[in-house]
Amino acid sequence: MIQLTVIVAYLGLLVLLGYAANRSFRGTASDYLLASHSIGPVLLLMSLFGTTMTAFALVGSTGRAYTLGVGVFGLLASASGIVHSLCFFLVGVRVWSLGRRYGYTTQIQFFRDRLQNDSIGVLLFPVLVSLVVGYLLLGVVGGGAVVNGVTAGTFSQPGWLVADNLGVPPWLASAAICGVVLTYVFLGGMRGAAWANTFQTGVFMVLGLLTFVVVANAIGGGDGLFENMRNASQAVSEANLTRAKIPKPIFFSFLFIPLSVGMFPHVFQHWLTARSAATFKLPIVMHPVFILIVWFPCVLIGIWASSPLSGIPAGTDENTVLAELVRLHAGPVLGGLLTAGILAAIMSSLDSQFLCIGTMFTKDILLHYWGETQFTDRQTVVFARYFIVAIVVATFLLSLVLPRAVFDLGLWSFSGFTGLFPLVLAAIYWKRLTAAGAIASVLTTVGCWGYLFYRSEFGSNARYGFPEASIELVAGWSVPPLLPVVSITVASAVVLVVVSLLTRPPSDQVLAKFFPDDPGMTLR
Repeated sequence: MIQLTVIVAYLGLLVLLGYAANRSFRGTASDYLLASHSIGPVLLLMSLFGTTMTAFALVGSTGRAYTLGVGVFGLLASASGIVHSLCFFLVGVRVWSLGRRYGYTTQIQFFRDRLQNDSIGVLLFPVLVSLVVGYLLLGVVGGGAVVNGVTAGTFSQPGWLVADNLGVPPWLASAAICGVVLTYVFLGGMRGAAWANTFQTGVFMVLGLLTFVVVANAIGGGDGLFENMRNASQAVSEANLTRAKIPKPIFFSFLFIPLSVGMFPHVFQHWLTARSAATFKLPIVMHPVFILIVWFPCVLIGIWASSPLSGIPAGTDENTVLAELVRLHAGPVLGGLLTAGILAAIMSSLDSQFLCIGTMFTKDILLHYWGETQFTDRQTVVFARYFIVAIVVATFLLSLVLPRAVFDLGLWSFSGFTGLFPLVLAAIYWKRLTAAGAIASVLTTVGCWGYLFYRSEFGSNARYGFPEASIELVAGWSVPPLLPVVSITVASAVVLVVVSLLTRPPSDQVLAKFFPDDPGMTLR
């Protein structure tokens, strides 16, 4: 009950933060959706990092390291540290420059203007919303699993509001998390999300390191931290201390996954909140360091959880491994605080994703087709808020019927965004991109993703690869099974280039608008 009390108190604190952000709300749609372009370097760093570190990073990486070993760190953490910062520089700075110059609020506004085509918006809206909802499921499912695991044994007997393990049911915990995030986003908009992200990023980084120390000392059983780390590692099987469980082609396929950050709608929206291009300097430099601070401890304790010293039963659901470690090896108060840190990482992503969906509906559908003069700023904010409510409810209901591992849910969502990455890269740097090429690329991404998702038994086959067996090309050369993201991205890029080259090039006016002499790439 102590753990549960600490968790509830933390959630209440976030509601108060949303109320404080609401007191600074200027009443305009620009302030609600983009915080009036007032975000400085520290807030931008913390909000960008917070919104990319989801349940996938904490719950997912710990659980997958428990089953696959140390290779999980190389799969994503090391690549993400470099690729994310590269995307911030190559895509983010350029997008910020164009957004400030031409008043964009969403990706779809940018693509419509760049391609001089309205159909691209009609096509992209449902695709982006669907992929974001898949991303939202990471936090909703992961948060419910963590609270359920940590509160196991709290109550005396099972019931409608009590899980079989006598803890808070996952569905109830997920509903509470959705409600709290919805409250401070509803009240504070982008400013509330940025403030909450900054606060929660600090919380989960500090408490994440504390979790690492507590678990290491409990499992190692020695006098010092480094001795305990050594003892815990020596008890792990050799297979979990190497990359033996991860085939080489699959390992290198993961290099594609971090490219997804370049097409995240919520990251795009955070880029546009920056005060100036120089604001990007700190996030570009420090993002890899922050990823190391978070991922390294999570992967290590996931590996230690696979040893007999951890007390974790063999075959434990990977979504609950982190929560079980906290419950077994931390006292009640510390356990509650550590759980709050885990929830901080989860909710720091949910808020930005909720807000970006409301922004896209308001700007790309409502105002675009009915006209901005038809609605006041107040009405625009109201429409954004209520569409966010609808998406939150839909996501929560989906979380009740899609019991997939957090790591696998993330991979499929990221695969779709990565498949769209050639589109944003070409829109910024390739003058020959055409609307037909862009539309064909999006349709190819959707078609390939849907087909491969179906072939993987709707994500339940975590080891699905495409091609499903090695294909011999020429003597000594073959294509081994790879992650679906590779096929999706390659097909998307090839179709984009081929169709663009076969169709009429953009007009000189468009090229002059988007490729001026000063490309705006310097951080000044």
